[in-house]
Amino acid sequence: MKDVQVTVSFDMRSPDWATPTHELYAAAVDMAAFCDRIGVDRIGLMEHHGSDDGYLPQPFTLASAMAAVTSRVRFMLGAVVLPLHDPVTIAEQIALVDLISNGRLNVIFGAGYVPFEFAMFRKSLKDRGKLLDEGIETILRALNGERFEMGDRPVFVRPLPVQRPEDIVLVGGGVPASARRAARFGVGFGPMKAELVDLYIEECRKLGREPGQYSRPKAGQPLAIHLCEDPEAGWNAIAPHAVHVITEYAKWAEQEGDQSNSPFKGLTDPATLRQAGLFACWTPDQFVDWAGKLEDKTSIGLQPLLGGLSPEEGWKSLRLLESIMPRVRAAIAGN
Repeated sequence: MKDVQVTVSFDMRSPDWATPTHELYAAAVDMAAFCDRIGVDRIGLMEHHGSDDGYLPQPFTLASAMAAVTSRVRFMLGAVVLPLHDPVTIAEQIALVDLISNGRLNVIFGAGYVPFEFAMFRKSLKDRGKLLDEGIETILRALNGERFEMGDRPVFVRPLPVQRPEDIVLVGGGVPASARRAARFGVGFGPMKAELVDLYIEECRKLGREPGQYSRPKAGQPLAIHLCEDPEAGWNAIAPHAVHVITEYAKWAEQEGDQSNSPFKGLTDPATLRQAGLFACWTPDQFVDWAGKLEDKTSIGLQPLLGGLSPEEGWKSLRLLESIMPRVRAAIAGN
C-alpha cells in the first residue's frame, strides 16, 4: 500500500490585523485533537524566531500540549533550526515530547538561513554546517543513552525517548549536502527537492545502511490546501492571509540572497499569488481526486490557521476533510 500522509500544519503566524494569538493557540490544540479523531496521519509544527507576526518559536512546547490531547496522530517538527540551539537542551525536549506522545514524534533538523535569527542567538551563519553536524552527533549519542564528553563538556541526558533516536531525527534541506548528511548520520531525510531522494538512498547504500524515513515532494502540489464548497469564496477568505505568509517568507529569502532555496523567493507581488499555486482552495472532490494521483512517499496537507486565518474558517476546512476521509483513504489505496 502506498505511503501517502495526510498532514495538518501550524505555523501560528498572527499579524496584527488577524486572529489574536491566544485564540489561535487554543484553536490549534482543539484542532489537533479533532485531527487525531478523524484519522489525519501527521501534524506539522514549524519554527522561526523574532517574527513580527509571532511565528511559532517553540514547537516542542506546542507539540507537548497537542500530544496530551491525542493518541494516534504523529508529530513532525520542522524544520527545527538546530544551529541556533543548545543540542543538549534539544535532546531533552525530544525525549520528553516522545515520552508524552508515547513515541509519536519526528524532528527535521535544518541549518537555517535567516540572518536576524542567527544574530539574535549569537551564532554565525558561516558556522551553521559545523553546528548542525555537531548538534546531530550530540543528540544521537545522548538519546542513545551515552554518557560522554564533547570537547570539555560532559553530556548525559535522562530520561530517554520511547523511540530510537535514529527513528525520530531527519535532516532537512534542498542541497546535495543535506542528503549526504542524513545518510552519514543514519537518520531520515526531509528533502525540499524530490531529486535529492535518490542521492540519499545511494549514499545510504554506500555506507551499508538501509534508508530511514523520507518523503518525495510532488512537483506542482500546493504547500497547503483550503477545503471549501466554493473555491472563489474560499480564496477570498484566505487570500490576505496567504499573501501575508508568502511575502514574509519572500523577505527572508531575499536576506539569504542567491543561496536561497525558498519557493517563495521573488513572490512579492500579491497579484501573482494565486497563479503560483503555493496555496490553493479546492472542493472535497478535487482533494480526493488529487489524493488518488499521489505516488508513494508523498503527502497532502492543510493549514487551517494559515497566516492568522480565523478558526471559524479553519474549522470549515477541517470538517470537510472529516467528511471525505474514507474517500481519501480509498483513493490513496487505489480502490
